Amino acid sequence: MRRVLLLAHTGRDESVRFAVDFARDLQREDVGVAVPRADLEVFAAAGLVDAATFDDDRDGVELAVVFGGDGTILRAAEACRGTQVPVLGVNLGHVGFLAEADSDDVGEVVRGVVDRSYTVEERLTVDVTVTVGGEVVATNWALNEASVEKAARERMLEVVVEIDDRPVSRWGCDGVVCATPTGSTAYNFSAGGPIVWPEVSALLLVPNSAHALFARPLVVSPDSTLAIEVVGETTTGVLWCDGRRAADLPFGARVEVTRGVEPVRLARLTPGPFADRLVRKFELPVDGWRGAAARRLRGVGD
Repeated sequence: MRRVLLLAHTGRDESVRFAVDFARDLQREDVGVAVPRADLEVFAAAGLVDAATFDDDRDGVELAVVFGGDGTILRAAEACRGTQVPVLGVNLGHVGFLAEADSDDVGEVVRGVVDRSYTVEERLTVDVTVTVGGEVVATNWALNEASVEKAARERMLEVVVEIDDRPVSRWGCDGVVCATPTGSTAYNFSAGGPIVWPEVSALLLVPNSAHALFARPLVVSPDSTLAIEVVGETTTGVLWCDGRRAADLPFGARVEVTRGVEPVRLARLTPGPFADRLVRKFELPVDGWRGAAARRLRGVGD
């Protein structure tokens, strides 16, 4: 039986309601649904019946559909890791850069799932290793970013940054963000890093509030190894991966970030230029544009 994994922001009634209505539409088309075990009670209380538990039975699950914001989509990517199941987001949050559709498009999402008319993109991830005294104490991964942050609000974090086994700079800072192109519109953007088109293979390193003359964002090869060492004896740090998974960083900790072995697969209903998504999500002003495409849309020759 065909199945779709269903996730929602379970803390918002609207998200759960949209997800349950969507599930019923799929079931009428003979497409079953599965939900995470942790969400089963919430969905059942909202009226969802005949749902499998994804943790126990993943057979036939071909797609994950997510109702919520980017945080819920990141949760879905985490749930689908190791399964090859692509993720399709329906934005019920704010910007929702990872989402493919909005709440008004649910009917199109149903049709796209039933007809399998979506395409799948693979997005670069990062793998993260934390060592202390040469011993590995934590490993993790991220779709958007791995960020090294200060643990105490009143103290700066002292770090030395290394790229491909060579030291680059030492900073007193609030933290360092190591982002993917997908994550360039997330924490990287807030920290002053560049926006990078998703199809570009690269790693980004952005100091956050660094007290230094040279504190510019860096864009490096996807095959590079980024390393951040905690060197200030009076400060400690915290590693956050996608803002969801954390590890403490004592003095002497070393964080290495490399291209991830396993990409995240995102489903697209209507592939289009990333520039259009950028303008739509950030509500960028483009009045007065007179490009060739604009003239074609108005029916005016080049």
